[in-house]
Amino acid sequence: MTVQPATANLLAWLVMLPLAAAVLTMLLPLRLRAAASLVLLAPMTLLALMLGAALATHGPFVLALGGWATPLGIALQADGPAVGMTLLTVAISVPCAIHAAAYLRGHAEAEYFWALFWFLWASLNTIWMSTDIFNLYVGIELLGLAAVGLVALRGDAEALAAAMRYLLAALLGSLAYLIGVALLYGGHGSLSLAHLAQTDHAQATTAVALAAMSLGLALKTALFPLHAWLPPAHGGALTPVSALLSALVIKASFFIMLRLWFALAPPGLSTAATLLGLLGAFAVFWGGWKALRQSRLKHLVAYSTVAQIGYLFLFFPLAIGTGEAAARLAWDGTMLMLISHALAKAAMFLAAGNLILAIGSPRIADLAGIGRYRQFSLLSFGIAGVGIMGLPPSGGFGAKWLLMQSALAGGGWLWVAVLIGGGLLSAAYVFKVFRHAFIEGPKRDRFEDPPAALEITALVLALVSLMIGLAAHGPLTWLRLGTPFGVSE
Repeated sequence: MTVQPATANLLAWLVMLPLAAAVLTMLLPLRLRAAASLVLLAPMTLLALMLGAALATHGPFVLALGGWATPLGIALQADGPAVGMTLLTVAISVPCAIHAAAYLRGHAEAEYFWALFWFLWASLNTIWMSTDIFNLYVGIELLGLAAVGLVALRGDAEALAAAMRYLLAALLGSLAYLIGVALLYGGHGSLSLAHLAQTDHAQATTAVALAAMSLGLALKTALFPLHAWLPPAHGGALTPVSALLSALVIKASFFIMLRLWFALAPPGLSTAATLLGLLGAFAVFWGGWKALRQSRLKHLVAYSTVAQIGYLFLFFPLAIGTGEAAARLAWDGTMLMLISHALAKAAMFLAAGNLILAIGSPRIADLAGIGRYRQFSLLSFGIAGVGIMGLPPSGGFGAKWLLMQSALAGGGWLWVAVLIGGGLLSAAYVFKVFRHAFIEGPKRDRFEDPPAALEITALVLALVSLMIGLAAHGPLTWLRLGTPFGVSE
């Protein structure tokens, strides 16, 4: 749809402003970087809200940068998934930034955090709105570099080792993705997703390219059994970094995979879709079991992310070859799961970090007695856990309900069992934390008091993750715009 230039330019501003903020925060004196970043949160939020209003008013639209239309030029698009993820990025990044400003006050890590934070945000927005596979590659590369830098900020041996493993995984994933890009360009002479969607998908080149790119993106998403890099990176990073990585960064590579499969998937891919679903099922149970076995709190939450990633990959067997009704339910359930998990996991990491600050130890066993003194942190962790377990009225419950309806509509009883079994495992590791927290422990002088901003940001995210299930209809309708599951305008 054609829109006014000022409206279309919102897409460019959402990439350029965080890039400018990254440069600005590097140039400013260290004492001003956090304050400047907090001020810049307001225009970023306003731009995202204006983009959402434009989508609701005009429907999906495209901005051709420099006036060159695709496939010759670079374009940014505002469809349902792009705008939805842009708004989700704001909803996660703003509380994490406020949390980080208090968490890093007086710490050396703050020197580079803010520039990397803004580069990360610019990369995410680039990925959400890109319309060709090479720009998606550029976005995912910049995202990986920013994420690795954030993981390494702590500077100790554990953080540096985790960052190196993350970097190697990111580079291998990028190599596989780039091989697919080269094959597609050699076979079709275009990198535009819209143009590639109109080409002959039955070509062997297309299938091989899609397989290579999917493998690379599965590694970046930490799909079982390619997940070994994730728990050390997410569990060992600074708390606000862990929240950003788990809530947003791993979703970016999954988002690209969805874009690619919509545009490139040849007919008869049910076997490949089932394979992805089975890997997702293994992830649900392996990640849940490993989370239950962890002795360190943030590593428990990190392995929970491995498990929750598995639910996203159930989309492929539920949506491919199962009929229109089942596919739409699978899309709605997957997108709601993505949003709910992002909010709940960000809250859970922030709450876990608050508990670790209070007890001065990362060990779950050392939580004994904290139930009397850090009620808000435990409340935030518990509310987030409701979403992770999939209990009503959380978004996690709505997502699992939709996925279960899709599975039943397509006769996929195996996927129903995965959804139920995964929920039980989630309950086990969430209640493990509370079992230790309410054991009678030492007296009050053992615990520290984290700043109020740390408690509030975790609680706000947890409450939003709980309430999103009650207001999911409107967002899900928007998220279908511009996809095979909804109207195009």
